[in-house]
Amino acid sequence: MTTTEALLRETRRQLHDGGLRGCLLVRDLHTGEELGIDPDTQLPAASLVKVPLALATAERIRWGELDGATRLDVPPGRITTPGPTGLSRFRHPARVAVDDLLYLSTSVSDGTAADALFDLTPPARVAAVLHELGLRGITVRHGMLELTDTPVERLDAAEVHLAHALAIDAGTSGRGHRVPQLDTTRANTGSARAYVELLQALWTPSEIHPDVARRVRGLMADNVLRHRLAPDFSSDATTWSSKTGTLLNLRHEIGVVEHADGQAFAVAVLTESLVPAGSQPGADALMAQVARRLRDHLRQL
Repeated sequence: MTTTEALLRETRRQLHDGGLRGCLLVRDLHTGEELGIDPDTQLPAASLVKVPLALATAERIRWGELDGATRLDVPPGRITTPGPTGLSRFRHPARVAVDDLLYLSTSVSDGTAADALFDLTPPARVAAVLHELGLRGITVRHGMLELTDTPVERLDAAEVHLAHALAIDAGTSGRGHRVPQLDTTRANTGSARAYVELLQALWTPSEIHPDVARRVRGLMADNVLRHRLAPDFSSDATTWSSKTGTLLNLRHEIGVVEHADGQAFAVAVLTESLVPAGSQPGADALMAQVARRLRDHLRQL
């Protein structure tokens, strides 16, 4: 058994022992060398879809189809359950410019801001922009409002574990699910490989216009949700730009770590928890540790 094979076997065991099913891919953006665990498995994307949305919106602004300075009247989300941010928790209407909705949607992971952008660029149009840019493997079917109507929102706080148990147990072998937001035939989906391909296109020359790529990279660098992979990828000698995705038992994060020596690695970690609990800081830490081990191995090749 090679050192690489032993590492992948050990990290699979780590994830399993930690109560996670993981789909990971780490790629050296300069050499193309990569390491992964089930990187082609399609999973519901949760808030990761906000990166394709940001890309499509920024492209349409560049094309002149949208004006970033246009201010939109956005209704309040009035969501009170834990998790949602920004306008999603507002109690009153707000007037916000398209450029600022981009920031709220991508950097703050505000679902209401994202839906205001989806009103301008519907899911089918976002998918079409991805296709035009040569990006495959990411499916965009719906906006973010659907993600706020899960069993979690219908149960009392003391019963939330039942929603997570349903998320864990109600899937099928074909990745269908009784919870529609977790059904890969109905949800927004993507694989670790598809999201690494998107990151590669944003960080290296591609069909994406350089100004658009730079803007999306900046939005991801400003990500305020830094509890998952950031602790293992952020330092004075690195820049970590990312986007998280969380829904029921799904915990995802994609990002790029850029080192002061010029090396850069795309990281995509998509997971399903097998533990029926909402708050699992240990799972977040485990995701980061496994991803870092793969990055460290690639860095030494």
